[in-house]
Amino acid sequence: MKNLIDFVRKGASLLGGAFIIAGSGHALAEPTAGEIHLLAAADVVILGEVHDNAAHHQIQADILNALSPKAVVWEMITQTQAAVLSGIDLKDATRVSAQLDWGNSGWPEFELYAPVFAAATGAQQFGGLVPRAQAGEVMERGAANFFGDDAALFGLDQRLSEAEQQAREADQLSNHCNALPAEMLPMMVEFQRLRDAALAKATLQALKATGGPVAVITGNGHARKDRGMPVYLTQARPDLSVVTVGQSENGQVAGAFDLVLDSDPVERPDSCLAFQ
Repeated sequence: MKNLIDFVRKGASLLGGAFIIAGSGHALAEPTAGEIHLLAAADVVILGEVHDNAAHHQIQADILNALSPKAVVWEMITQTQAAVLSGIDLKDATRVSAQLDWGNSGWPEFELYAPVFAAATGAQQFGGLVPRAQAGEVMERGAANFFGDDAALFGLDQRLSEAEQQAREADQLSNHCNALPAEMLPMMVEFQRLRDAALAKATLQALKATGGPVAVITGNGHARKDRGMPVYLTQARPDLSVVTVGQSENGQVAGAFDLVLDSDPVERPDSCLAFQ
């Protein structure tokens, strides 16, 4: 186990900071006691997911139960929504879903997230969502101007290198089934950067309010340490101990993480059909 923990800690110099903990065959891989200990030592634990994979959410719930963080930051809700969860029994899935108007949120069904909210009981809740309805304003003003006075703190005032910009635009195009017009791609990258910075800001607010540790529930794209919210978080607070957990399907996940847990893939319709 010590060798495995050392392997996790070396991360970035070995396999780009990512590796797979896999069970036999395609069995669900769960974090071991040693890995939980590693997570428990961090100021911030970022728990990635594929949004519609129930196994990923159960793993998030298990980790929250093991860590008992002081605060939980959610990609899926705003800070206003997080505030109304105070005093509500987070194990009451029907009430939580109704309070968040989850059915109109655009996220997968609440049943998937119910175990995670239940496991967040006892923690203070924070929201880091930037609604997609604000994408147009981001396009007009740019992420830094939209974000305001803290833009420089999180590095939003710095342009990406040309190579990085092109790589991210290519990813956006691929993620949207090669159906987006080229002029939309810079805006999509800008909005992604804004959402990463917003999650980082919410995490710092959670740390200030509670002293930590803080757990973050978010998609793998925001959890990845090479370009997601950890970049903006460590830009603002390089002193923090941050551990990122990605969750793959059949060993497939994009980006670098300190730890990757593998699950079976979910059967889902071809998402590209929506673009036809």
